[in-house]
Amino acid sequence: MTSVRSAVLWPEGHQLSIETLELEEPRENEVLVKIVATGICHTDMVLRDTGAAAAPVVLGHEGAGIVERVGAAVSGYQPGDRVAVSFSSCGTCPSCENEAPSYCNDFFLLNFFGNRPDGSSSLSKGDLAIRSHVFGQSSFSSHIVCPASNLVKVDEAVPLELVGPFGCGFQTGAGAVLNSLNVAKGASVMVLGAGAVGMSAIMAAAHIAEAATVIAVDIKDARLELATAVGATHILNGAVDDFDAAVREICPQGVDYIIDTTGIVAVIEPCVALLAAQGVLGLVAAYEPGATFTFDLLSVMTGGRRIQGVMEGDTDIKTFIPALLEHYKQGRFPVDKIVRYYDFEEINTAIADSESGDTIKAIVKM
Repeated sequence: MTSVRSAVLWPEGHQLSIETLELEEPRENEVLVKIVATGICHTDMVLRDTGAAAAPVVLGHEGAGIVERVGAAVSGYQPGDRVAVSFSSCGTCPSCENEAPSYCNDFFLLNFFGNRPDGSSSLSKGDLAIRSHVFGQSSFSSHIVCPASNLVKVDEAVPLELVGPFGCGFQTGAGAVLNSLNVAKGASVMVLGAGAVGMSAIMAAAHIAEAATVIAVDIKDARLELATAVGATHILNGAVDDFDAAVREICPQGVDYIIDTTGIVAVIEPCVALLAAQGVLGLVAAYEPGATFTFDLLSVMTGGRRIQGVMEGDTDIKTFIPALLEHYKQGRFPVDKIVRYYDFEEINTAIADSESGDTIKAIVKM
């Protein structure tokens, strides 16, 4: 057992409490990682509020750190390796074998429920089990035990404290552009919501895919101003602008690609009509279970338009995260412009600032 400090969500609680817990040694296919920093993601708050991972639980799934110990069956990693920690997948289902691990048949079981597939946890406080393995990691902790398949090595050229969100939020936004929608050079892109995922999509569209028109939509002017700084060619405040007319003025024939990161049905619904012929609407947000929206079926059919779901940016983490880190190093993915760092003891402030929108991407440093 290793003594660790973890931010625990207790039953009936809303704030996280930093506690001293015991962490099991890694099993044969697992790795023990000392966490250097971890991002705050909206999905952590969804898990908190829905109870999908029943409390007491340690949340967090955008970890980055240094390998300390490896299980007996682990190859390719050794103590001292710098790693990003991403989502879990089974590696054997048809999706995984087709290099689409974000659509793993066991994705929900492995990532959302707060335990290993056999129901066990790696964390405890005395005789009380504390749920772990959220996204295989539960990175709101000084140390974690996770499957080796969750890890991606990170070279010395990238600040390790910045790396965690590449395992979820950053790769989701960028992957939606580069993988899921495969945005064409010179195309038009509209991103609904200028949070961390939206900003990542804007950067990828502007600087990597080389879209000609990149429209950022939000209701916070400060976010829109920053969106311009990271690549947006046009900005629209959805709360004050005559939205449809403003979009049509920029793209008279409609928008080639629209990416929703808001999860708000009232925002998404009118946008189907704003798609160009053969345009694609990518659904990227954490939508409420059972949420629906309506659209004109004839318009979608006759225009060859598509509505596409996106999980984790359709990424294979072993190849996409290193590629995205290389774009960062070359200045094409300037995510350091949207992050704000907090000490571990400030984790509840970091969460509150993320939920209010005052911080785009909060990263907690251990």
